[in-house]
Amino acid sequence: MSKLYFRYGAMNSGKSTNLLQVAHNYEERGMKVLIIKPMTDTKGGDLLVSRLGVTRKADYLVQKDHNIFDLVKEWMKKNGPLHCVLVDEVQFLKAYQIDQLFMIACQLDVPVICYGLRTDFKMEGFEGSARLLLIAHSIEELKTICKCGKKAMLNGRKINGRFVFEGEQIAIEGEGNVEYESLCPKCYFKYKKEAMNT
Repeated sequence: MSKLYFRYGAMNSGKSTNLLQVAHNYEERGMKVLIIKPMTDTKGGDLLVSRLGVTRKADYLVQKDHNIFDLVKEWMKKNGPLHCVLVDEVQFLKAYQIDQLFMIACQLDVPVICYGLRTDFKMEGFEGSARLLLIAHSIEELKTICKCGKKAMLNGRKINGRFVFEGEQIAIEGEGNVEYESLCPKCYFKYKKEAMNT
């Protein structure tokens, strides 16, 4: 039986780069992969965009009402064997879509590797990530560092260059002067205290 994998990390931990490398590895061996991206992630449109500058078109942009299990089953009916499903920005999927990814691994026997954030800029969980933490067969952290040199675990949101700790959960980097920075807990709380005192 194939497995559902969740590879999470703070911003700039190489999630999209890792996904693109995995796709390349499969395809180099003559295997077929399907790349899925939630429509919520408007950065790059229908492209997966790595911070290293590597891009690739997603095979499917999924909306909240899409049944991913049915999409994959239909793809296999038309195109034959599928060797891996890769999902970028998985945190934006709904919990029931994560269950569909689980079914792809268990019922269609296709490995599903998901990449995304565990928590948002307020240290709160995303729906998709929370469900993955409960049902994924394998959970792996992709590591990165804070600018102070310590391990980054959290995501800081900046608007116009200043850290903010309130607002909507979803704000896409590059839109409306929004940017993100991966932070260690010590720096996160330091910037949060500074923001509260201004």
